[in-house]
Amino acid sequence: MIKLIASDIDGTLLKEGSDKLNPEMYTAIRALKEQGTLFAAASGRSYGSMARLFAPVKEEMIFIADNGSNVVCKGYETFSATLNRKDVEDWVLAMRRREDCQLLLSSKDTVYLEQEEPKLLDLLINGYHNHVELCPDLLKVEDQMVKAALYYPAGIRKIAEPIIEEWKDRFHVMVAGDPWLDFVDYRADKGKALATIQELLRIAPEETAAFGDNLNDLGMLERAAESYAVANARPEVKAAAKHITASNAEDGVLKVLKTMIKRQENHV
Repeated sequence: MIKLIASDIDGTLLKEGSDKLNPEMYTAIRALKEQGTLFAAASGRSYGSMARLFAPVKEEMIFIADNGSNVVCKGYETFSATLNRKDVEDWVLAMRRREDCQLLLSSKDTVYLEQEEPKLLDLLINGYHNHVELCPDLLKVEDQMVKAALYYPAGIRKIAEPIIEEWKDRFHVMVAGDPWLDFVDYRADKGKALATIQELLRIAPEETAAFGDNLNDLGMLERAAESYAVANARPEVKAAAKHITASNAEDGVLKVLKTMIKRQENHV
């Protein structure tokens, strides 16, 4: 029996930056819980953003936020990995020299940025529903950061490789969606977070299912015997997954969850 299901959000459950979750997901999450199966949402989004998206069921599920930097289980924080202050300062100074990107810093509950770019602000506030603060100097923000990020709307993969190579010894760097390159602590990873949850709840990989679409989901898929890539996933993710389901636009994850629920009902 599957006892734990983990799913990425942007590109897997939803279109990148969307806040329109099919209401049937709430029904499915409740039905799964009644059958003894917990649902975990895993994303580069902050916990606050994710909690607002899943508001009707947020106390009944698990959140793997900021690409594994912050894990909240049924309202209780079970893991947090903050960034080294000196590394953050050096990163900000270096990234300011790039004219092609916007740079952001994220604490557990706030996203900080220096430049007021309308499209990015709209995405952060109205898409992700983040609490955003504009500040003239990121180096003067005293909050503890869990993530740094570059935003490049033309497609981050076009510029990602040399940046990853430059910073890989100081951060866990990952492409987290078409416009995003995320920098987190080395302890932070969706797969590591899922492994911690499995250990805490004594749930085996054989009792776990996971869904993803992008490279930062691969670690999570490796921790699940029943791994799924949505039809719109990157080729590497499809190759790693055991199953391929319908795309995010076709509610591929929800379709699989409904099948799981029905199958379990038939075994009762």
